[in-house]
Amino acid sequence: MSRNTDSTPPHRRASAGSILVKRLVLGAMLAALSVVIGMLCKNFLNFAGGLLRVTFENLPIILAGIFLGPLSGGMVGIISDLTSYMLSGQIYPPNLIVTLGACAVGVVSGLMAKLVVRDRGLKQIILSAGAAHLIGSMIIKPIGLFQFYQWAVLIRIPLYLVIAPLEIFLLCVLWKQKSFRRLFEKL
Repeated sequence: MSRNTDSTPPHRRASAGSILVKRLVLGAMLAALSVVIGMLCKNFLNFAGGLLRVTFENLPIILAGIFLGPLSGGMVGIISDLTSYMLSGQIYPPNLIVTLGACAVGVVSGLMAKLVVRDRGLKQIILSAGAAHLIGSMIIKPIGLFQFYQWAVLIRIPLYLVIAPLEIFLLCVLWKQKSFRRLFEKL
């Protein structure tokens, strides 16, 4: 008969079910945060008819990928992009290639964190977020936006060369806060 050597009181131990609920709630909060950040940026940092849009909506998607895994990161990307679309009042159908780009941001950041840089910390955040922006924001999303802006969409690539380091900087600042790190412990 095995003996439980865990010194944590039984009422303080997290069950598998409670961890799953915590991950689900955190993913939903990150998706909602991405929608809110996106809407604020679209209203206040939108130039040239949407071609030049400074936005930090990928920040929560990257967080979901790194700390909740690639599947959760991808789901947060899809949910936040489609929710943003539904709230925007656009009359044309959603651009699923752009949605795929948002999904890729979460999946790539999660895969990098899980398979390439496993040690939690600044290196993991920098490499995961950088790869996610490269693939999702600089390759896939411009392909989806090409139908609206033609070759002018290429101006978004240098724009993300500015946005990506800003988001990575914000993620690193957040990571240095103990209260922030505690959110993602035991997930």
